[in-house]
Amino acid sequence: MSTDNGQGPVPATPERTQGQHDDDALGELGYRPELKRTLGNFHTFAAGISYISILTGTFQMFVLGVSFGGPAYWWSWPMVFVGQLMVALCFCELAARYPVAGSVYNWAKTMGGPHVGWLGGWMMMTATMVSLSAVALAYQITLPQISEWFQFVGDGSGKNDAAANAVLLGTVLIAFSTAINAFGVQLMARINSAGVFIELIAAVGLVIFLAAHITRGPSSVLTETNGAGTGESLGYFGAFLTASLASAYVMYGFDTAASLGEESHNPGRNAPRAILRALIASFILGGLILLFALLAVPDLQSEELASGGLQYVVLETLGSTIGEIFLWCVVVAITVCVLAVQAAGIRLMFAMARDNNLPAGTHLAKVSPRFQTPVVPAVLIGVVGVVILVININQPQIFSVVTSIAIIMIYVAYLLVTVPMLIKRFRGQWQPKEGKFSLGRFGLPINVLAVLWGLAMSINLAWPRAEVYNATGPQHWYLRWGAFLFIGIVALGGFAYYWFVQRHKTGVLAEHRFEQAADPTSPPSPPAAP
Repeated sequence: MSTDNGQGPVPATPERTQGQHDDDALGELGYRPELKRTLGNFHTFAAGISYISILTGTFQMFVLGVSFGGPAYWWSWPMVFVGQLMVALCFCELAARYPVAGSVYNWAKTMGGPHVGWLGGWMMMTATMVSLSAVALAYQITLPQISEWFQFVGDGSGKNDAAANAVLLGTVLIAFSTAINAFGVQLMARINSAGVFIELIAAVGLVIFLAAHITRGPSSVLTETNGAGTGESLGYFGAFLTASLASAYVMYGFDTAASLGEESHNPGRNAPRAILRALIASFILGGLILLFALLAVPDLQSEELASGGLQYVVLETLGSTIGEIFLWCVVVAITVCVLAVQAAGIRLMFAMARDNNLPAGTHLAKVSPRFQTPVVPAVLIGVVGVVILVININQPQIFSVVTSIAIIMIYVAYLLVTVPMLIKRFRGQWQPKEGKFSLGRFGLPINVLAVLWGLAMSINLAWPRAEVYNATGPQHWYLRWGAFLFIGIVALGGFAYYWFVQRHKTGVLAEHRFEQAADPTSPPSPPAAP
């Protein structure tokens, strides 16, 4: 107790805990804290880096890059990193101020208003469910190369053997991920962190082993195009833009570190660091793996380089025993990547549902009292992921088109954050959180570059290339223009539903709404009149 000039005791203002400070951003957005804060620094870093997943992405996309751009496609890796770094820096300012679940949705809503926020969340949620299926398919690229035993459907030589087996393996993986995510964030984080630790150790080990087997110098690799672009109107530049998709398909999802903000300690400080650390670590390790693989492969002109990918390089260079050990680490990386993608999707669906921005919002936003996590979104996303996988059995070409488009939708969702943020900067309406991460006077130019990069890469990703959107079989205009058609249907169809139906119901659900606590130092209210 303290006294006020001898006029009697005045209650001391209670000290605010770090947890209460962590919840300030929630209160500012109108939400009450519900998710349990159990995650530390490494957990949030692991969430970001496992979504990017160095080993999953580089091993899955290497074939695309080398096929269209030759070894010189490697230059797309630093190019994409610099562009995505501009976006990540903008996200860091937002993560410091608003470290909440469904980061992209809430940031788009805060920067651009409820309509922009809904569209950004819808695009990101749809893309996440497709990405979940796409990553799960990576099991098929790796497991049968470790052992033929993993080819459960046929012997792999049949027309649909690989596609059907990919669906089987992917379904098992998504079922596992759904169960882990439904049982709570702490279990997911422990498995994810252990997997990321293995992935990082394996990535460093792979860099060292490949470096020990280098057979040529960088100059002979980084300028080798293998004739790509010959005879094309844009020459190698056009081929390089196509090959750069291999890097663009990998370096995204770093915002996941902020999406777990409601379940982590001191997220305003740790989330921006986790975003940058995840992106920078992925760039360094992934870039070195790609470079040293090209320097170490016995035959740079081998056709198997563009068909067997990094798996072929590792087995051919390091031998079957060591090579298979690293491929098992790739399997671990794929597993934790699926865990992280689904975890991000769950938080996004939960965030939109508690704003009553999705059908059956009350059920989707319900937090299990036992597991302290939204269970219904975990199950729903898992089921949708498996349904999307089934498309791959008889229509692998259509699936590859939809998968490519999902990445574009994520880039567009990022634009729905960076563009409104840039408008606020021009109007002088954006202020970073005081004492937290800030770009200072570099904020405006970095934000401009982030928007220009997002626009340029979205156009490059969506460009109607036959080799990307109609690579095999009969040529169909609707496949080549699939990006514009699919995104148009998803965006316009979804937004029409929102505008005519859901918009009239939107608003923070009562059970999730923040209620201002009474000030203990204020005098009690007088009794109501009789």
